[in-house]
Amino acid sequence: MARIVPDSCPGVLRLHQAADGPLARVRVPGGRLAAGQVAALAEAAREVGDGAIELTSRGNVQLRRVRDAAALEARLVAAGLLPSRTHERVRNIVASPLSGRVGGVADVRGLVGELDAGLCGDARLADLPGRVLFTLDDGRGDVSGLGGDIGVRAVGTDEFALLLAGADTGIRVATAEAVAVLLAAAHLFLDVSEGRWRVHEVPGGPGRIVDGLGLTPGADRLDPPAPQDLPIGWLPQDDGLVALGAGVRLGTLDARTAEFLAAVERPVVVTPWRGLVLTDLDEWTAEQVVRVLAPMGLIFDAASPWLRVSACAGRPGCAKSHTDVRADLTAAVESGRVLPADQPTEPNENPLPASELVVAGRQHWSGCDRHCGRPHDAVSVTATPNGYRVD
Repeated sequence: MARIVPDSCPGVLRLHQAADGPLARVRVPGGRLAAGQVAALAEAAREVGDGAIELTSRGNVQLRRVRDAAALEARLVAAGLLPSRTHERVRNIVASPLSGRVGGVADVRGLVGELDAGLCGDARLADLPGRVLFTLDDGRGDVSGLGGDIGVRAVGTDEFALLLAGADTGIRVATAEAVAVLLAAAHLFLDVSEGRWRVHEVPGGPGRIVDGLGLTPGADRLDPPAPQDLPIGWLPQDDGLVALGAGVRLGTLDARTAEFLAAVERPVVVTPWRGLVLTDLDEWTAEQVVRVLAPMGLIFDAASPWLRVSACAGRPGCAKSHTDVRADLTAAVESGRVLPADQPTEPNENPLPASELVVAGRQHWSGCDRHCGRPHDAVSVTATPNGYRVD
């Protein structure tokens, strides 16, 4: 059945009225931020928000408890973070965070800017639902498994597989053709969507889009991507410099830490795993960054249990939540009840108190059955009126 209600994804110009106040979501195509933009976000969080920057599962950022929407808009426009008033909510582009610096089959960084410009320059594509996700995978398979709608995955240095609803269509395109094909697929989605928000919701959606493209699929299909290690810690770049991958506890970066990041004056990538990659560092600078920012809470240890967990906003930020899931999850991490993935986890039919939960592996704690922000590969820990259920 087609949806008859427009999607309610927030932006900067259309705030979400959360239980704790207005929330703004800032699209960051490919997760790429210049140092000055990180500084602008930190200042905005401190001056017109609640003092923190939330990282999302699409590599975007959010500010909560926005006190002055007009002032926020002006700050983001000045920082180059709101290039289009008409298309701000459709700029949902996730790209391989390490592309062009560490490994990968092809460099997709140029495709990010080209796709963003193509979206913003096409009046009709402003009608895309804010839920539609574009993925640009450099061949390592890190973002093509994130539940995207329209994307490409490199299969050679100048060849990409077209993905629809996360699956390989069999169509292969050259780098120079990739963005044009992605934009054409977006138009075809609008043609067949009938009010639906995602490609997988459209009956026969991928096949109908392929037919409309007029391109002939080949016989080969890529296998679903294998699980990937998160980009955490010391990451030697192909050019001899260093990138630092940092985890952020529950995806919440306080403004002061963001200011220190900006002061390094290097590009930052927000990852779809609610982390950061600080790039293009010499070794001495990288060592100083770790010494300063690790005590401030950034996580450079790939074995940290904080990297295995995520959570929705919970109370008090969300009125639909049954409880303060972030407080309960923090207690579970700090008491050693978040176990490595090789430990067994038994689903429980009867809800348990938060203090009795012991869960292994990648897990997402939700305050209700909507499971907002849940990664596709995570165990669900869901609050009910009577405790938590593990699925």
